Amino acid sequence: VIANPHSGKKESRQVLDLVTPIFESNGIDLSIINTEFPGHAKDLTAALDLDIYHGLLVVGGDGTFHEVVNGLLNRTDGKILPIGLIPAGSGNSVLHDLDLITPAKAARAIIAGNTRFIDVAQIEMNHLLTYSINLIGWGLVTDVGKRSETFRWLGPSRYTVSSIIEILLRKTRKARLVIDQETIVGQFSFIAACNSVHVGKGMKMAPSAELSDGLIDLLTVEGDITRRRLLSVLPKLFDGTHVNEPEVTYYQASSFSLYPETDDTLN
Repeated sequence: VIANPHSGKKESRQVLDLVTPIFESNGIDLSIINTEFPGHAKDLTAALDLDIYHGLLVVGGDGTFHEVVNGLLNRTDGKILPIGLIPAGSGNSVLHDLDLITPAKAARAIIAGNTRFIDVAQIEMNHLLTYSINLIGWGLVTDVGKRSETFRWLGPSRYTVSSIIEILLRKTRKARLVIDQETIVGQFSFIAACNSVHVGKGMKMAPSAELSDGLIDLLTVEGDITRRRLLSVLPKLFDGTHVNEPEVTYYQASSFSLYPETDDTLN
């Protein structure tokens, strides 16, 4: 078990106390390792002796899962173990898609052996390879992600608060976006590439996304959208109707490339 004590509202210890008896009553022994710093989950999974385990549990949120996947896929034997997710973070996007948002329900699904494959996006950025399991963001969504880290004490509400702040700041960026064989050049408020329907805490960023369809769902939001319009579109993220707004364009693709004019990083 890779457990992140700093995920979400720092409740991984309570979550472990809840699910450990469920696993033990089904004859499953858990070996628990707590992460101690950002990036530690990646380091741990990159160095684990996978041959002595039957599966790898992740107790945390999207960030912890992201680190574990990157640690595993940077090794040649990283695909030999199934990964089980126990929600203890602010977002838990993949588990939202799977309707496993409570720790006990997720634990029972793992014990029942309910496994499935999910897509992983491979990203090359600044000559480095990394992997994404739910969201690749650029522009406003990256700004929101960075700012939300300063509001972790708010729990899931940190995404909404950070979104409002960044909308009020309203930065636009120019980029060239290549989606399969189509090239788009323009000013964007943000671009989001999703593997899961949900991002953050229950936001349906990509309502047509499927975890294992081999496609990435991309949304672009025009750079000339006003603050008032952004604020009116924000609540629609929770039911997925934002994709019907005129400033939003939705694509499904097998690959994409982004060439920004600025030095902004992806989230």
